[in-house]
Amino acid sequence: MDVHITLQEGRGNLAAQVYRQLMDAILDGRLRSGERLPPTRELARRLDISRNTVALAYDRLVADGFLVGRAGAGTFVSAAPVRGRAAPKGVIRPRAPWADLSPPPQVPPAPYDFRVGMPDPRLFPMQTWRRLVARELRAGTGGYADPAGHPALREAISRHIGLSRSVHAGPGDVLITNGAQQALDLIGRVLIEPGACVAVEEPGYWPARLLFRSLGARVATVPVDAEGIDVAAIPGAARVVYVTPSHQFPLGTPMSPARRAALLAWAERRRAVVIEDDYDSEFRFGERPLAPLQSLDRAGRVIYVGSFSKTLLPMLRLGFLVAPASLAPALRTARQLSDWHGELPAQAALARFIDEGLLARHIRKATREYAARHAPIAEALAADERLRPVPSSAGLHLCARFAPGVSFEPVPGLAVERLEAYCAEGAPQAGLVLGYGGITRELVPEGLRRLRRSLRVPAAPGPPAAVT
Repeated sequence: MDVHITLQEGRGNLAAQVYRQLMDAILDGRLRSGERLPPTRELARRLDISRNTVALAYDRLVADGFLVGRAGAGTFVSAAPVRGRAAPKGVIRPRAPWADLSPPPQVPPAPYDFRVGMPDPRLFPMQTWRRLVARELRAGTGGYADPAGHPALREAISRHIGLSRSVHAGPGDVLITNGAQQALDLIGRVLIEPGACVAVEEPGYWPARLLFRSLGARVATVPVDAEGIDVAAIPGAARVVYVTPSHQFPLGTPMSPARRAALLAWAERRRAVVIEDDYDSEFRFGERPLAPLQSLDRAGRVIYVGSFSKTLLPMLRLGFLVAPASLAPALRTARQLSDWHGELPAQAALARFIDEGLLARHIRKATREYAARHAPIAEALAADERLRPVPSSAGLHLCARFAPGVSFEPVPGLAVERLEAYCAEGAPQAGLVLGYGGITRELVPEGLRRLRRSLRVPAAPGPPAAVT
């Protein structure tokens, strides 16, 4: 065997490095079919490592079909080594509407990153989280569990949202989900029949809109003004209304008390359901927010959805919903049929994180940092006559509409999202949505300078040509 193997500390365990380099040599033809590999003792001596390490790499290559062992002869490259192959093209087609569901293109990251929905991972207490998760892994039983979620987390969430958001919920009313998106999916499975009308905000959260379409719903977009969703414009046929009243997404305005009362009255008259997505109102830079719809609801028509993707990290996939008792059994069954339950060690770790006061401490720290980013961005948007900022004092993003005639051509190094990406019907609304979770405080000034250079105004017409 002429293949040269180089082992490096800190690049994974040694057996994995030997496995990867031998596999690459087989796939690119440097080790040919039928070629004999050196005995494990000899290769271990060459590499100055344990024979068991080489044997472990050989065993894995045999199990994966790259090598074959012959008693008394040695270990050889397989006559037909496993290679990556494309799946057949096939003739199967997805049912409607999956064939034409296409999310808008995502904005790639950049040094000056104003993308939306990105909390700053540097603010998250990762060492503490590792300790809590490791503790739960050591104590875990490994069996199946309640689809509604870890009991301690359900209890911790009910206390937390009762104190911080005035949500009326006991532990039995809370169902743990893999983020808010799964919560919406479970609600849709239980409530939305094919062809049913679901009303959503316009502009609004496109993943929810596409999810409801995927479930066979007829999605009706309803305009949003300075007070929130226009209740008078909700179609009479709608049986589900999805709203973000605490911090409208993406505009950022809260729903007014009068509009909240009107929406609840509408739902009662129409016997409809209101899904209240409270996705990032934990971060507040002004006065306390208005009470959620769920706490104002007396008829049991509001389902409250929350998430830790913004307060902690999106990768943790931890969210929850609070539903009226009449829906709880069906939602629990839907969760069990979907994926049974989430990752229990992470759920138990989050329960301790909340109970030990670590979540409240993290939110206070993160809020101070985000406020320091929010302020200069809000001031810069207000000072630019080419923009019409939408007032907002919560969350992780700000929105600004363009003044008439203004266009946007991003300069290199700038990542920012357009308001039109969140519009579904009619003339798209021209503007920008700027997140500040992914950009550090030090980079905000230069990011704003690049943003200003990206705004374009048509040149004023010159004087009329002289007539000769």
